[in-house]
Amino acid sequence: MASVLLWILFSGLFVLWFIDGKIKKEQVLHALFSTLTAWVITLLIKNFFPVDRPFLQKGVETYTLTTPNDGAFPSAHAAIAFALSVTIFLHDRKVGWFYLLAAILIGVARVMANVHYPADILGGALLGTLVAIVVEKTHFFKLKA
Repeated sequence: MASVLLWILFSGLFVLWFIDGKIKKEQVLHALFSTLTAWVITLLIKNFFPVDRPFLQKGVETYTLTTPNDGAFPSAHAAIAFALSVTIFLHDRKVGWFYLLAAILIGVARVMANVHYPADILGGALLGTLVAIVVEKTHFFKLKA
């Protein structure tokens, strides 16, 4: 569920790109840059500070389509989902609430699937949120009218 829901959120960006002109395109560029940045940071942290995943420590199976083989902390799914969701929320609160709810569901699904601990999700959510705020405040992509 978590992986599929994440792709559904990304597909929503394409809808936003084609409606309402300049503001929505800037929003999409911020979201893409935020998610890419959050993903790269999670990869770096996982590489330098590997943490075993719950299914490895508990000896249980995962409930995911693929079995992850990298570290658990922080959750890249949560970091990406929250970077995307917070960016959308900062631009459009109405649509942003839907995205935030979906990001929370992604985190819960990753815990239920035995691939993350709640702390992994919280770490990813915090990382994604911080990245989204920094990107929003610095306006890397400011489209001209």
